[in-house]
Amino acid sequence: MDDVLIVTGGSRGIGAATALIAGRNGYAVCVNYLKNEEAAEKIVNEINSNGGRAIAVCADISLEEEVVDLFQTVDVQLGTVSALVNNAGILETQMRIADMDAARLNRVFLTNITGSFLCAREAVKRMSRKNGGNGGAIVNVSSAAARLGSPGEYVDYAASKGAIDTFTIGLAREVAEEGIRVNAVRPGIIDTDIHASGGEPGRVDRIKGTIPMKRGGSPEEVARAIMWLLSGESSYTTGALLDVSGGR
Repeated sequence: MDDVLIVTGGSRGIGAATALIAGRNGYAVCVNYLKNEEAAEKIVNEINSNGGRAIAVCADISLEEEVVDLFQTVDVQLGTVSALVNNAGILETQMRIADMDAARLNRVFLTNITGSFLCAREAVKRMSRKNGGNGGAIVNVSSAAARLGSPGEYVDYAASKGAIDTFTIGLAREVAEEGIRVNAVRPGIIDTDIHASGGEPGRVDRIKGTIPMKRGGSPEEVARAIMWLLSGESSYTTGALLDVSGGR
């Protein structure tokens, strides 16, 4: 029986890289997406054409009923989830706090925080040995912004990732005896299209000089760290926050 992995926000960037590597490593993969069905199906087709098993499922993880439907779809089509990557996250246009309104804050926090909680809740229900499950692993995608603050740009995004750090530690300790490991990666400046969402597609080039390694990272470099945390090779690791940030 394949390990069953759900990757939220799996149609692009770090999520897509994780889904592809997982598919090559024998996981049955659910690629969750919100808007870009074509990109999600491309990832699924690549996994399936190479002998793996994958499906694409549209769900807005900020909505509780859609999270429930996502996990129930996976139950039926792939089997019980044994691994979850809470990758889906958003940021909005670069802005000072003085100019942010409540609607923006709620959008960012609902997806980045509430969505991760809801997905983890559904995963724990299925994985927990207390509930008759077989255990499992959860990796939350946080950000180096959680410790850097992103002043003048994305303090709301950084704060949401700070919440993910705390959530990771708390959930890890809560479910450790139930056979579930919970860890996080904290990517630094990674070359994905999320920077365009913030209004600065060239942000990696602008900031790379501040990184000790003098370059941005690739989605695959983060994905390989995620896969290690999901694997049995990290069997005694839980509640860890792993920086993948080029030393920044």
